[in-house]
Amino acid sequence: MQDMLTHLEKLRTDAAECALIRDLTTDIQKRELFTKLAEHLAALAAEVEKTIAAARKEGAAG
Repeated sequence: MQDMLTHLEKLRTDAAECALIRDLTTDIQKRELFTKLAEHLAALAAEVEKTIAAARKEGAAG
């Protein structure tokens, strides 16, 4: 479980960094790229959160 929490934190951090780069860049293509990266990483983090929640629920039931 700790491994998944570590990966979740890394995904959140990477998404935040991509959003920061997006906000700081003046190049339109880079802004679009970092927007997509931030969104993708945030979606991955959401999936990991769901997996963690399901594992905790399963552990509490079992």
